[in-house]
Amino acid sequence: MTSETVIIGGGVIGLAIAIELKLRGASVTVLCRDFQAAATHAAAGMLAPDAENIPNGAMRSLCWRSRALYPDWTRKLEELTGLNTGYRPCGILAPVFEEAGGQGGREQGAGGDEGVMEATSPSSSSSPAYWLTKEAIHQYQPGLGAEVIGGWWYPEDAQVDNKALAQVLWTAAESVGVELKDGITVEGFLQQQGQVVGVQTNAGIIRAAHYVLASGAWSNELLPVPVRPRKGQMLSVRIPEIAPELPLKRVLFGQDIYIVPRCDRLIIGATSEDVGFTPNNTPEGIQKLLQAAIRLYPQLKHYPIQEFWWGFRPATPDELPILGTSHCQNLTLATGHYRNGILLAPVTAALIADFILEQKSDPLLADFHYSRFQSKLSTSTPMLTHSANFSNGNRPAISPQQPPLPIQDPPLIIAGKTFQSRLMTGTGKYRSIEEMQQSVTASDCQIVTVAVRRVQTKAPGHEGLAEALDWTKIWMLPNTAGCQTAEEAIRVARLGREMAKLLGQEDNNFVKLEVIPDLKYLLPDPIGTLQAAEQLVKEGFAVLPYINADPMLAKRLEEVGCATVMPLASPIGSGQGLKTTANIQIIIENAGVPVVVDAGIGSPSEAAQAMELGADALLINSAIALSPNPPAMARAMNLATVGGRLAYLAGRMPIKDYASPSSPLTGTITS
Repeated sequence: MTSETVIIGGGVIGLAIAIELKLRGASVTVLCRDFQAAATHAAAGMLAPDAENIPNGAMRSLCWRSRALYPDWTRKLEELTGLNTGYRPCGILAPVFEEAGGQGGREQGAGGDEGVMEATSPSSSSSPAYWLTKEAIHQYQPGLGAEVIGGWWYPEDAQVDNKALAQVLWTAAESVGVELKDGITVEGFLQQQGQVVGVQTNAGIIRAAHYVLASGAWSNELLPVPVRPRKGQMLSVRIPEIAPELPLKRVLFGQDIYIVPRCDRLIIGATSEDVGFTPNNTPEGIQKLLQAAIRLYPQLKHYPIQEFWWGFRPATPDELPILGTSHCQNLTLATGHYRNGILLAPVTAALIADFILEQKSDPLLADFHYSRFQSKLSTSTPMLTHSANFSNGNRPAISPQQPPLPIQDPPLIIAGKTFQSRLMTGTGKYRSIEEMQQSVTASDCQIVTVAVRRVQTKAPGHEGLAEALDWTKIWMLPNTAGCQTAEEAIRVARLGREMAKLLGQEDNNFVKLEVIPDLKYLLPDPIGTLQAAEQLVKEGFAVLPYINADPMLAKRLEEVGCATVMPLASPIGSGQGLKTTANIQIIIENAGVPVVVDAGIGSPSEAAQAMELGADALLINSAIALSPNPPAMARAMNLATVGGRLAYLAGRMPIKDYASPSSPLTGTITS
């Protein structure tokens, strides 16, 4: 058979694209392996970019745009089918427990005694959020756990009944004339000269002019895109027929738990498990969900359990979708939506339809192109690219795109935020702002640390720093350099959080904690560092403390809730290299948080050595800034960091006391 467009995948993304294409006049066929197995059925239906604190930038813009489309999109689907999608612009409530730092790391508005305070102003580029005090939140939603001390109200978030939506989409697709083929397993793409010429299926070869890969967690089985399944377990409890005294009226989005009320039941989810396609619910997973849900909303412990289920979210290394062109001109990618597939269905359908039918590529698509994973360490094989260049005789020219790495390396995760680069850099000591900009770019880093005090005082080299770097692509790590006491460091950390907000990183609660009273050797104060860390953790900061290579202090800082530990290799700016190797090894062996080696590294060989020890990341400033050629040194440090990490993952050969020939002695030619 031949169709104008074939879509591989019958979940919410595939069906939404199919309907949009068909309504614009295209001929569309959807190939679905098992409609009931789609992640759509296993979701909760929250439309929650604000409650989920999706980071600023392209992803937040994409999510907000899609949420804004939902009222008209669902109304159109309901008119086509006469069925209800269960869309409700209900807002979402995010209660906070005391140990979460009061307001969960976000600043409240002016005034401290009001029950409700606006934290952000509604505008074209933001959504409002309101902080509710303990009294206000318990009045607004009776029945919350006694440990809830306040919470955030996100009025523009919403929900949809995911199972109803799945059925509505399928019915709508049928009604507008999309050809739906369930039970069809696509086994591979037939490719010739950079084009897809057909798909091999269990029912034979199916051909089309254009193809869309929208098969979610199974996409990696057809193409080497970095999408892997992330299992989520869920359950529902039935609301008793005798109406409870304190009914749950709105979605609760708690720490590692959410509760979604429907007319006769409560949906409770969800675990996040990197276990491949391992099926079934587990006692551990369900127990974890129930304990967290009962703590948040205690009376549900009396409700009868209705159903358990699980599903597989399509996760990418940076947890963002893959949208747009592929290595084949007539193959478009729409996969990897992770936990936001239902939210992003309307905007994905519109963007992909614009691209296929009108060759109109929205600027946002560039941020979700598969090429962002090339030359990065990722949990999956990156998309292969065509690089046949025979300008060098009969040998292919050297290409910057490296072949797939035969090793798996999960991304660096700090305080729940994912980074691909394991090299952090700074902004100080450069001879010019231009050298700093070039070096940051050459380092390929994603985290740049900035001295809050130097920016405040416009110290030499820090004028115009806010405009010098693209803060939509670089995560600012404010540091408390120059603070000699815990009290000073706490105060400067708060200023740093505000500085990050001014640069558009509203959810940035990171701080590199430095408490250094010793002005000669610049060695950190362990007692002051611990005192400041305890307070800042209580205030919701993700604390990255700079410390001596002291294993006991590192463990204590981890226990109080620090996001990393950052032991020095040798004194700041000394370039002495690794002088604390033994202690750093002990810290790495015992740490449950990332270990970032900071200070004293002077050369790429020392950077590689630190990574070979098993460090999770490096922070390097002076060795780059004080080099005669900082951008070149920044690139060298990047390569050394990657090389050291790969060497650590690969494992070195055993050291022997005697020689061992590289070539075997057996089978040699003898005279």
